[in-house]
Amino acid sequence: MQREKRTSRIWECLVAVLSTVLLLANLGSLAGCARSGTVWEPETSQPGKDDLYAVWGSSSSDIFAVGQDGIILHYDGSSWNLMNSGTDSILEGVWGSSSSDVFAVGWGGTILHYDGTAWSAMSSGLPVASDAGMLQGVWGSSATDVFTVGMDGTILHYDGTGWSAMNSGAPVANTAGILQSVWGSSSSDVFVVGYAGTILHYDGFAWSAMSIGAVHFLDAVWGTSPSEVFAVGMDAGSGGGIVLHYDGSAWSVMSSGTDHILRDVWGSSPSDVFAAGSTGTILHYDGSAWSAMTSGTDGSLEGVWGSSSSDVFAVGEGGTILHYGG
Repeated sequence: MQREKRTSRIWECLVAVLSTVLLLANLGSLAGCARSGTVWEPETSQPGKDDLYAVWGSSSSDIFAVGQDGIILHYDGSSWNLMNSGTDSILEGVWGSSSSDVFAVGWGGTILHYDGTAWSAMSSGLPVASDAGMLQGVWGSSATDVFTVGMDGTILHYDGTGWSAMNSGAPVANTAGILQSVWGSSSSDVFVVGYAGTILHYDGFAWSAMSIGAVHFLDAVWGTSPSEVFAVGMDAGSGGGIVLHYDGSAWSVMSSGTDHILRDVWGSSPSDVFAAGSTGTILHYDGSAWSAMTSGTDGSLEGVWGSSSSDVFAVGEGGTILHYGG
């Protein structure tokens, strides 16, 4: 949120309170105004209506959002601007090691790289017309250790020179082989989640399956350490939102309190975590419990990322970009 917008909102609140005759009756309004910076508000500078599926940044003034028809938007701290991606393929994931080393992945085996000046296509080695070429997520521990995942149990690894296929052990042509998201705490502690209860772990040498005791459909994974990992998606039984937590030993189900599917998760710490999903759902975890936040939209939210606990962005359907600021 820009400083001018915050200032204007504060003045509006003060005028509303001061103009009311019954001071005591308006103490609640004054308290609400004091929290004007801690609500989700739409970004008005978004140049388009294409669905956005992922967001990532290197700082509060260097943020990338990707989505439908190869759209890539960049935020410089004051406005969102359209970038030339060079593709019309759907882009599902974005991550970088720095402002001049960013990767975007998507359908048709698409992998793009941004060097701080322009986006260029990389060779994934995947057949464009097959399901295996539908890449869904990307994450790395460094510029020379990057993973991307997708359909048919696909996991590719980038070593700074080129991309190569890894043996994930996940089934091909099966819902359990639909890999949606990847995150790790280091090069030897990487998690991948997907459909039909699939959770894979990489120890630096090989991928192995982890058990969660159910076939939940998982869309995203994120954490802060090997013992603080969160995964979100759809509950296999109820069809509502599910949150799983890994404590370094086992996965357990958390009470999400929502009936809506959760699409992404990000946080600034284990006690400050945000999850976004369908029908404008945004949840916050304070280290004790998950609670619902008011997003102001009923459109699906597909990605969430922030530079800090008071600077968080959510993106989604129809080009929606929401900002949560302190």
